[in-house]
Amino acid sequence: MTNESKQSEQAGREAPAGKEAASSTAPADASSASEGAAAVKPVRIKSLRQIPVGIAHINASFNNTQVTITDPKGNVLAWCSSGRVGFKGTRKSTAYAATVVAQETAKMVSQYRMQEVEIRVQGPGAGRESAIRAFQTSGFTITMIKDVTSIPHNGCRPRKRRRV
Repeated sequence: MTNESKQSEQAGREAPAGKEAASSTAPADASSASEGAAAVKPVRIKSLRQIPVGIAHINASFNNTQVTITDPKGNVLAWCSSGRVGFKGTRKSTAYAATVVAQETAKMVSQYRMQEVEIRVQGPGAGRESAIRAFQTSGFTITMIKDVTSIPHNGCRPRKRRRV
């Protein structure tokens, strides 16, 4: 076959310049979208990476409870604190606030399909155990619980003792 016959054959295959051909090659804008649902542009959904194992850092101080979930490399996936959930003042330091914070963080991480969590707890606050229990009830398998509260080895002088 020669080039001329190939071109004429391809020209024969092309659709006639009618209404369908114009709508299939025209860009999808507001005027063509109003004509029908066939001109709707498909929406791409961003697929998130799957992280089966994570590390939950629980910082329970006397005034607040903060929970951060990271991947094994240390990249933050989700975080939450008592103030972010809606507690104010002295209610931020309660065990119930820590439970709500841990549940909220577990919801944020559910998109990564995480199954196992290693928990690292820091601080003397009231939300330590309740946050751990909230992770258990959220469906995570807890592989390790580690207390990473810093203890001075005769370093700086501690603050004066609190009198309640």
